[in-house]
Amino acid sequence: MKVLKFGGTSVGSVESIRKVAEILSSYKKKEKFVVVFSAMSGITNLLVEVGQKASATDISYQQILKTIEQKHVNTAKTLIDVKNQGKVIAQLKLVLNELQDLLQGVYLLKELSPRSNDLVLSFGERLSSYLVAEFLKQEGVDVTFLDARNVVITDNGFGSAKVDFKKTDKAIKDYFKDIKTSVVTTGFIGSTEKGETTTLGRGGSDYTASVFGAALDSEGIEIWTDVDGIMTADPRKVKRAFTLPQVSYIEAMEMSHFGAKVIYPPTLQPAFKKNIPIWIKNTFNTAFEGTLINAKTSATDHSVKGISSIENISLLNLTGSGMVGVPGVSGRLFGALARNSINVILITQASSEHSICFVIDSKESAKAKAAVEEEFEHEIKAGKIDKLHEKDNLAIVAVVGDNMRHTPGIAGKLFSSLGKNGINVVAIAQGSSEINLSVVIGKEDLTKALNVIHESFFLSDVKTINVFVVGVGLIGSALLKQLQKQATYLQKEKGFKINVVGLANSKKMLINENGVALTGWKEKLEEGEKANLKEFVKRMVDLNLRNSIFVDNTSNKDVVSFYHDILDESISIVTPNKLANSGLFKDYKKLQETAFKRGVKLMYETNVGAGLPVINTLNDLKDSGDKIIRIEGVLSGTLSYIFNTFKGDKKFSDVVKEAKEKGFTEPDPRDDLNGKDVARKILILSREAGFNLEFDDVVVENILPAPCLKAKTVEDFFVELEKNNSVFSKKRDEADKANKVLRFIAKLENGKAEVSLQAVDSTHPFFSLSGSDNMIAYTTERYKERPLVIKGPGAGAEVTAAGVFGDIIRISNYLKG
Repeated sequence: MKVLKFGGTSVGSVESIRKVAEILSSYKKKEKFVVVFSAMSGITNLLVEVGQKASATDISYQQILKTIEQKHVNTAKTLIDVKNQGKVIAQLKLVLNELQDLLQGVYLLKELSPRSNDLVLSFGERLSSYLVAEFLKQEGVDVTFLDARNVVITDNGFGSAKVDFKKTDKAIKDYFKDIKTSVVTTGFIGSTEKGETTTLGRGGSDYTASVFGAALDSEGIEIWTDVDGIMTADPRKVKRAFTLPQVSYIEAMEMSHFGAKVIYPPTLQPAFKKNIPIWIKNTFNTAFEGTLINAKTSATDHSVKGISSIENISLLNLTGSGMVGVPGVSGRLFGALARNSINVILITQASSEHSICFVIDSKESAKAKAAVEEEFEHEIKAGKIDKLHEKDNLAIVAVVGDNMRHTPGIAGKLFSSLGKNGINVVAIAQGSSEINLSVVIGKEDLTKALNVIHESFFLSDVKTINVFVVGVGLIGSALLKQLQKQATYLQKEKGFKINVVGLANSKKMLINENGVALTGWKEKLEEGEKANLKEFVKRMVDLNLRNSIFVDNTSNKDVVSFYHDILDESISIVTPNKLANSGLFKDYKKLQETAFKRGVKLMYETNVGAGLPVINTLNDLKDSGDKIIRIEGVLSGTLSYIFNTFKGDKKFSDVVKEAKEKGFTEPDPRDDLNGKDVARKILILSREAGFNLEFDDVVVENILPAPCLKAKTVEDFFVELEKNNSVFSKKRDEADKANKVLRFIAKLENGKAEVSLQAVDSTHPFFSLSGSDNMIAYTTERYKERPLVIKGPGAGAEVTAAGVFGDIIRISNYLKG
């Protein structure tokens, strides 16, 4: 014989009840069964409310009672044939009249005792089970209706009564001796030996099924609900959670204790004792096999079986020097809590015995604090024990699995994944069985933590990286194009899914947690809301997504002003924007320290040399113990092009004009020719090399004559530049005579940085430069005779975007590791 249980959603509507009848019709052909029903969905909550309102002398309880009546009567009118409706509805109304009389008494007495409340709550199961039983008979399923109060005997612990298994087992067996049909019975309820109605706690219908299954030595128990089985995590919070085909009793107990809602924790105990398998199945997806719970765990590639969580908990910490070496402190503490019926979810104690932490439901924190402080009143007054410290708005995440036993690295992987995403762990607990590792975290981080952990243990082959992009001009557009083009490769070969969550420019912004499609993103952004950088950053922080990266493709100082706050929220940054690293040294250092403290990355390879590996190479040299002697570089693609093209009889003004026309220069070429951009780049390299320089410490040679600098417009500048062509021709001619070429070079040596126009000969690495290429030469202890040279395009949207892309990949690798 099998025992089946159907939950509230399974009997919550006419359509779902018909589905249940369809399922049970297939069983009648095989063998007899026992089927347990919950109250119709929503009815138990209405019964709680109606009792409370009646006891508060709120006459509106009568309207709620009418709602309950209408729900059941209307369902009966739809399901039951006309010839049988009168009898069924009459019986329903008879039960409802009993409820009405009970509530009238509660209303008059202005009191709802635990015993009366249990009786009120029992009507949900009594009504639904009777109604479904009559419909099953109509559909040809031979069943007998049993009120479980006649056979489930409990103590008088109203609200969550304990089953007397010896008496209950006998009563159930005696009843089934003479029953020739299948049986429909009420879940959730029982009765004392005196016949007083009790309830088994919320979720008690599962328990009822297990009680019957154990008493009848059932071949199996099936819990039919509205999900496909036990999931790896809460699917409402983790979209990529999936159904577990099999879990052990121990795993299921741990998961249900720590918040898995699919099965009520006590359900497992009677079945476990008799080694009866339990199936979790979906009423609305009967083709799916569901989850099997039995004595053994299933073979799996995953060391962790599931992740459960509990919200709205409080951590209380008892501390004091008077606890050290004193026997009985723990006994007194937990004895005081037990006397006040306070359930402790998690316990952890420091080896010094100086503190004991315990976690409880937040609703009980005030009662717990009062109970403990009363117990230790004398020690608190004497200063031997401190007043109980309370921390609220917390959540527990429990990682569960039989395969965790003796598997090295579980804790390391867990804490690493949380730490890299800025999730602070308040407390930790792990039993010696190694089946459960629990962490207490801030409630606001729960969804993020569940996704981070789930991704680490179940989806380690593909990690989602959430990217927020500010600046979608030339560089930003090129980056998005590259991300789109490489999406399949990255996911298949590198295990990354780059999810662009936010886009913003100076006019519009767009944020979509599920990701912005990179096809047609421009049109979508145009339809977005008005740009507000502060709001964009706030919403990025509030989303609190795992593996987040903020990408700044601008040269805007206002964006830089948010860097510290972004890093402080454990969000990594990638940027070609030089302003952050070339500002005040103290601000540069603060950003570096914040990134380190928060365990995130601040990546800016493209600050110098666009897509060239300039900064990473410098850091690799430094980190591996090499000593930097000198850094030289042609660091401006614009100036490289100008002086590489300034040959023969060409006029300097014509070369600059040509560079502007090709888009190599800024709108005002003086912004390139004044050397300040190059100065910022050598300043950044100086700081990366370990020198605490400010921008004013960089000596910049002014190559432009005063009239050119003073010109009011760009047109006036070119007029003055043409007048001063001889200044530059003279320098070029002198270089030619010495078989040298002009190069605009930045140099760091002996802690001093300078930028100047120099003539170099054929022995110098920069002699052979062409086009708009950049070149950087590192002279170090290891590369003393022949400098380490990096050469390539130092400007352009595509190469800069590729450099930004590379930094995103480096951060992704860090997050995945």
